[in-house]
Amino acid sequence: MVVRIRLARFGKRHSPFYNVVVTQARTARNSKPMEVLGTYDPKPKSALDGEGRQFKDIKLDVARAKYWLGVGAQPSDPARAMLSMASPVQCLAA
Repeated sequence: MVVRIRLARFGKRHSPFYNVVVTQARTARNSKPMEVLGTYDPKPKSALDGEGRQFKDIKLDVARAKYWLGVGAQPSDPARAMLSMASPVQCLAA
């Protein structure tokens, strides 16, 4: 049983929204996951004060992500890039 951390797409056309999920590798992209680790909104949002750089909203349970990586879950390429942005941890680079 290969467990993967990957993104499940939700939202409307031209307005994507992703859940970061833990699921078995052979299941479909939007099938029921084992666990939902967080969310990712790739649409850039402006800063709260109206000035500064725009940002992409990432909400992630870092402790659970570290747990799943520790027990052998393999992140997909987009999930690996997003996890490294959310928490620069040594084990994510492996």
